[in-house]
Amino acid sequence: MFFSKKQDPIQIDGYQSYGTKNHLYLIGRALEHEGVDLKKKGVLAAFKNAYKQFATDELRHTKLKVTLPDGAVFYTTTDAEGYFKIDEQVHGLDKMTNSEGWLQLIVSFDDVKKDVVLMGENKFAIEMLIPSENASYGVISDIDDTILQTGVASLLKWRVIVNTLFKDVGRRTSLEGAPSLYQKLHRGTSGADANPMFYVSNSPWNLYNYLESFVRNQNFPKGPILLRDFRGPFEKTPKPEKPHKQHEIRNILNTYPDLKFVLIGDSGEHDVDIYLEVAKEYPEQILAVYLRSVKHKKKVMRVKSVLAQYETTPAVLVEKSSFAEEHARSIGLIV
Repeated sequence: MFFSKKQDPIQIDGYQSYGTKNHLYLIGRALEHEGVDLKKKGVLAAFKNAYKQFATDELRHTKLKVTLPDGAVFYTTTDAEGYFKIDEQVHGLDKMTNSEGWLQLIVSFDDVKKDVVLMGENKFAIEMLIPSENASYGVISDIDDTILQTGVASLLKWRVIVNTLFKDVGRRTSLEGAPSLYQKLHRGTSGADANPMFYVSNSPWNLYNYLESFVRNQNFPKGPILLRDFRGPFEKTPKPEKPHKQHEIRNILNTYPDLKFVLIGDSGEHDVDIYLEVAKEYPEQILAVYLRSVKHKKKVMRVKSVLAQYETTPAVLVEKSSFAEEHARSIGLIV
């Protein structure tokens, strides 16, 4: 039984995940509701929301119940930071998905003290993507400065800080032409392929709802948003052997070994190194690599130099979404 120390309502954030017709994989977090309201506008509201997203009170070692559309039930317990995971072999999951391949489930608290206030009548939505066997290919995309203008290449990343802390999600803008390009890739050559989309970022899970709202508001195709655990300045746990994005991309490729992919990133951080290393490791699965050019002369020059020596799969530095669209059309990815 869970006992709350405060009177704040409690909730479960279910993160969109991905699996297969025989593999159920769900992740999320149980925590107290801090009053985050992403619909509020203005600098002050944005700053308050940003603070509340990181000042979380997680619900540790709390038992949760996950209910499938057919009534099957699974149980899990949150860890010391309130995160939970369901990782089970379950057959026939694809028979319960919608037309886009999404399996829609309900997660709830298994046992709660009567005086604890629950959000959403103790029914919280959680979804898992199962790509259709008819999908032509998948897309794995970075977020920062690839679809979302963040200023990750700015000095000391000051623009990232300003945009995250002082801009509400409604004022965040996508890079020109990106939503249209991604919708065309999602629809494929038939116009109804439902090619799966995956978004990876080095942002912490605390910003999941913020980024999910951005993807939805800007009309990008829906897809799992894969973030990382937040590491505080005094975090003592060892860093992973490989960068977060590289690890996530490998997981996706290994989960769907028969599906080919397009990788989309930017020239501002380490995407060129990560993506090209992955493409060399999985040459049969990577159809193309697109790297969006950022406004940083030295970084762009370095990327051009690296690409000039790379010949494994098509890898293109693009200044505008229209350039990537033209290339994608030339190799038969879109019409």
